[in-house]
Amino acid sequence: MLSLPLVMLSLGLSMDATAVAMTSGFSAPRVRVRDALLLALFFGGFQALMPLIGWAAGARFADAIAAWDHWLAFVLLGGIGAKMLHEAFTHEEGAGTPRANPFSLRVLLVLAIATSIDALVAGLTLPTLDVRPLLAAAFIGVTTFVLSFAGVEAGRRFGDRFGRKLDAIGGLVLIVLGARTLFEHLTAG
Repeated sequence: MLSLPLVMLSLGLSMDATAVAMTSGFSAPRVRVRDALLLALFFGGFQALMPLIGWAAGARFADAIAAWDHWLAFVLLGGIGAKMLHEAFTHEEGAGTPRANPFSLRVLLVLAIATSIDALVAGLTLPTLDVRPLLAAAFIGVTTFVLSFAGVEAGRRFGDRFGRKLDAIGGLVLIVLGARTLFEHLTAG
């Protein structure tokens, strides 16, 4: 049975992935349905897997995970964002240098891990929601899949209109997401 706390958790966990999906959609030179599906599968799959790992790890590893998750998200999202900013300001529109492919398997893997680290920690809370862990993980994964797929399409539509300017904004979005994760953890005293 789905509960309001599980729905809220699923939506909350999927927001970073959705924002990154939009960034990928508007930073790609061309977006195919295959690209959007692949991104949504990576993001939804990792968002489903990580809570199960967190749930299985239980309280034994909770402190160790919580001590580093924010730093890892900060470094991964910040690094990719900085790379996007660099590319936005060093490559002119239409120049011979090809744009980076945000749908490459390596980039998708890094982004999927970076956006799902919070789901790992959230998995520790699954017993408090009074839901079956597999049901919760499936719902979180499906929610993230749907929102990420929609995010790529929304990003593509904006990208068609604004081009490379959105690469810089996308880089900033990723840096802000990473910094927000770090800031929220460090100030949660």
